Amino acid sequence: MDEDTLIRKSIKVLIDTLGPVKTIRFLNLPRKKRIESVKRHREWQKMLDKDKFFNEVFGSTEG
Repeated sequence: MDEDTLIRKSIKVLIDTLGPVKTIRFLNLPRKKRIESVKRHREWQKMLDKDKFFNEVFGSTEG
């Protein structure tokens, strides 16, 4: 299913379920601003415990 069809069907379901006024209100809810992906990745890296992460992904190399 292409994106256009998916959007149309989704909006129809919302209107059928919520009604047109509540659907418009729902669609106009404020969205969180997304952090640019490189900045988000760098923030994730700052909090990362590298050894713990590698052990979780690749298994412990100790012992």
